[in-house]
Amino acid sequence: MNKWLLWSAGAVAAGGLVFVGVQAAATVPQSAHERAAAPEGAAIPIAEARRGAAVTLAGVVDRILDEDEFRLKDASGDIEVYLGPNWVRLAPGETVTVSGWIDDDIPRELYARKIVRADGSVLTFDHRYD
Repeated sequence: MNKWLLWSAGAVAAGGLVFVGVQAAATVPQSAHERAAAPEGAAIPIAEARRGAAVTLAGVVDRILDEDEFRLKDASGDIEVYLGPNWVRLAPGETVTVSGWIDDDIPRELYARKIVRADGSVLTFDHRYD
């Protein structure tokens, strides 16, 4: 659940300027557990996936990068998908829908919680580092 901090003031003086009716809001980052519990929505384009967000992405397995990582590709771009410490049980060319969260590091990477294959079968992942 996103938490909002709201601050409002009738007049605020800063550096000799006076701001009247200033209102500012900031989001508090979600914990890994809140991200994991976020409801799944419709798949968005990979290019629109933002760091720190819970997302659902759909595409084709472009290539297997490691025993616990693969590259997912759609018309808008591609992203590395991390399953660790679980093994990749997919094949290049396979169409999948992946739900999880985008980490805050560079390069951008999706930490998968669930993968739905084209035949409807579901793979879920336990990330023991949470």
